Amino acid sequence: MAVENNNVKQSLSVAGGHSSIIMSIFSTSSGNGKTITAINLAASLAKEGYDVCLMDLDLQFGDVVDYLKLSPKYTIAEAQKDFETDPEEFDVRNYLTEYTHDDLHFSVMAPPKSIDDAYQIDVTVVEKMIQQLVDFDFIILDLQAVFSALNLAMLDISAIINYVGIIDFLPSVKNFKVGYDTLIRFEYEANKIRLIENRSNSQKLIKGDDVERLIGEKFSHKLPNDFQSVNKSVNSGVPLMFAAPNSPLTKSFAELAESYSQHQDNAPPPEEVVVQPDKSIFSKVMGMLGW
Repeated sequence: MAVENNNVKQSLSVAGGHSSIIMSIFSTSSGNGKTITAINLAASLAKEGYDVCLMDLDLQFGDVVDYLKLSPKYTIAEAQKDFETDPEEFDVRNYLTEYTHDDLHFSVMAPPKSIDDAYQIDVTVVEKMIQQLVDFDFIILDLQAVFSALNLAMLDISAIINYVGIIDFLPSVKNFKVGYDTLIRFEYEANKIRLIENRSNSQKLIKGDDVERLIGEKFSHKLPNDFQSVNKSVNSGVPLMFAAPNSPLTKSFAELAESYSQHQDNAPPPEEVVVQPDKSIFSKVMGMLGW
């Protein structure tokens, strides 16, 4: 399903007309396949020939580099320190780690190595880093499973919010619905949010159709269950397209990437994103409190 509504589109743009489509991968609980989705969406878009940057913004427990068996020289923590030292000379591309396998390649921004550094990351600096990534076709943000100030700022500048969930028992349904309702209360347009059901064909008592009726929205994409292929992918440190090229899950990620790449190819020239995170986040929280 291609993204059809241009109103959901936000991107970074430069005078030459190039634009970067920003997409968030978000969930409200751990273990829903958020990082697997981020990695394989990045790999699938890169396979189509796009320049892709995957930013691991799960600052405390991000494991993109572990999944891909990368040994980054720099993380976002070092990048922020150097930005604060000399913002005029700072170039975020010097702090990216390249992932390559065969003829596939994409860039990765690694999360901090320590919890202490994670707490020091500044929202405004992260936004300035992203604004320097205009050379990439797609910027994919793997977010932490929480409504933090950083996440809200990243959701604000995202063209698409891929909201991932596993609907296998009642508490997970409640969690998924509460998360979706919160996104709507934060005034993110429903057509900007893409509901992604992970392990959609696994054995469970709750059907996806029932969840759709409860939420009032249909899933934009359903990822089939294939634990064996995912386990093989993680253990080998390569995306699913290499670990299990014939897996239905691999093909499903390719279809998801194709739906977004069609949007990239057909999109009109974008408007530049102007971000005011402090004001935006404050107004959202105050609105929720009724103030």
